[in-house]
Amino acid sequence: MVSPVPGTAPTGPGGAPTGSISPAAPASLTIPRLVVAAPASGHGKTTVATGIIKALTERGFTVAPFKVGPDYIDPGYHALAAGRPGRNLDPYMVGTDRVAPLFAHGAEGADLAVVEGVMGLYDGATGEGELASTAQVAKLLDAPVLFVVDAAAQGRSIAALVHGFRSYDPEVRLAGVVLNRVGSETHHRILSEALDEIGVPVLGALRRDAEVSAPSRHLGLVPVAERRTEALDAVAALGALVDTSIRLDEVYGLARTAPPLRAAPWDPAVEVGPRRGAKARIAIASGPAFTFSYAENAELLTAAGAELCPFDPLRDEALPAGVGGVVIGGGFPEVHAPELAANEALREAMFRFARYGGAVAAECAGLLYLGKSLDGLPMCGIVDAEAVMTDRLTLGYRHAVAASESVLAAAGTRVSGHEFHRTAVSPSAGSPPAWHWRRDGGPVTEGFAGARIHASYLHLHWAGTPSIARRLVESCGVRP
Repeated sequence: MVSPVPGTAPTGPGGAPTGSISPAAPASLTIPRLVVAAPASGHGKTTVATGIIKALTERGFTVAPFKVGPDYIDPGYHALAAGRPGRNLDPYMVGTDRVAPLFAHGAEGADLAVVEGVMGLYDGATGEGELASTAQVAKLLDAPVLFVVDAAAQGRSIAALVHGFRSYDPEVRLAGVVLNRVGSETHHRILSEALDEIGVPVLGALRRDAEVSAPSRHLGLVPVAERRTEALDAVAALGALVDTSIRLDEVYGLARTAPPLRAAPWDPAVEVGPRRGAKARIAIASGPAFTFSYAENAELLTAAGAELCPFDPLRDEALPAGVGGVVIGGGFPEVHAPELAANEALREAMFRFARYGGAVAAECAGLLYLGKSLDGLPMCGIVDAEAVMTDRLTLGYRHAVAASESVLAAAGTRVSGHEFHRTAVSPSAGSPPAWHWRRDGGPVTEGFAGARIHASYLHLHWAGTPSIARRLVESCGVRP
């Protein structure tokens, strides 16, 4: 394999590089980019995307990593591979018009961008056509698609599969294939010859016996924050695997065929508008129990005038000094419930903070932590509800309306979010509740709200409703 040298790679027809590859000029709207997609989940998108990010980073490229959809965990592995934040592109959560600007914002300073898809190439929000699909994001970014196919049980029929996906939507440019779980050189030759017949190049192949895996559990991969050393080793192994199995010079050449992207970078300061009050200190839950957060949420809070103060509910016995608000995002508190319960000092500090008028915003895992108990273990007692693990996965996008006034939203505010959990709280809503939405055709009233609190299962990407950040910051400076 070739290695980059400083400068821009020489190009042949169509902008494809000739000879060795090298980091491109500083990021601009002409940044090289590609989307890594697959026929369905389980074909190896995360393996290939993370490996490409790591391998190119090791060669001296600055790679901007992205994930289609609401997933929080894969971007954590992307971030380890790239050494910069992994970001999400979700048309459902932020609106189609913001996808390209958010991409341009996240890609600033990078030599190229790698976007990992979600589920199958054309799978999106249930009942809403192509919305939130990998195909839609590829079109919004005008990016070529590198298609990862698990070929373990396939021969020549792989050509029919790839041809079908390539032809389904002519606006999606399926430009190359990576074969996963190839059994032998003969198997590789059969697959490559079949794809050559339909004019789709094979840019690499991963053997069945060369798999690198990361541990998973009930909601997917184990987050990086819970296994950082092992995660670093896994990402390094993925990079080494890809470096020897995929022709990275051709992958980079494919990324360079993306045309200029007509989008100005998203600007959190523009989104929240001029500051209308004093700065506020806001405590942000972090650590292994609360790992789910979108980078743009913090950027919006900062732009709105917040000084962010991270704390770890597993270890810290007090909130950061002088905070006027607390944000607790998603994660796996059920896995860490004994340690959270054992930190009685912080649970009591949280209870006092909420009782005396501090602003508290929590979603999903944060909701469970604010409740009275989780699987019988004591939590903060701020929300009058008890939580338990269940066997049922609740999953899906939601269009929601704020049911009442809270520190996040005015009553009637419309948002688009995502629900993803295997727990249940009883009761499921307080008085007043947080949201109204519909699930499986029926009305749902969910969450707990009030003048100083908002706690719900609904995950929100605040770039979709930037007023959330401003409202929370302004709430932090007001005590009853």
